[in-house]
Amino acid sequence: MLKSIINLFFPKVCYACHNLLNDNEDTICMNCRHDLPITNFHFDNNDSVAKVLYGRAKIENGTALFRFEKKGNVQRLIHNLKYKDHEHIGFVLGNWLGGELKTLESYKNIDVVIPVPLHKNKLKKRGYNQVALFGQQVAEALNADYLDDVLVKVTNTKSQVNKKRLARWTNSDELFTLKNIEAIDNKHILVVDDIITTGATLEACISVLNQAKNIKISIATMAIA
Repeated sequence: MLKSIINLFFPKVCYACHNLLNDNEDTICMNCRHDLPITNFHFDNNDSVAKVLYGRAKIENGTALFRFEKKGNVQRLIHNLKYKDHEHIGFVLGNWLGGELKTLESYKNIDVVIPVPLHKNKLKKRGYNQVALFGQQVAEALNADYLDDVLVKVTNTKSQVNKKRLARWTNSDELFTLKNIEAIDNKHILVVDDIITTGATLEACISVLNQAKNIKISIATMAIA
């Protein structure tokens, strides 16, 4: 009864299509869950993520949960996550992808999950790293450690959303550094991010992480453009 009254005055909506949610739905309605453009890369051994980084960074495995379509529901989900304070979306997507990855042998040997970090100024302004809950849930599913104090962003860049492809590519040089490097020596690391487009940011992260000893790196993102 109380829940119904609360929903009357503060209706819950799907953060993808913005339609009202039913009582048994949370964050994303069932229609959107069925209609979202899932890649199935990790089930199909699809190397689309690896192709983005081909010749620039070596990875063991790479996947993305969704295909990013301009003005589509995935874009709306990630926009709500990053700019509208709906951090719980990351939790839901992390549970989704983590639940799938834990069934696959190629991801069962992940030791550490590391999120692509925000610069401290952007983190203070936003209040959270949009990738944090996503990464934490993936780490929990894979029984891996979640470490957000190893990879550090040292240059505060402006949003890449409206930048041309080449500008995004070159803008990620020399952005990151490592702390507590011994925590990832001899580990298989899964780097997580929201979207992979040109791969510039992930390439920069991988380059820095490779300063550690005897590591392997895989990638998982919410979406691929």
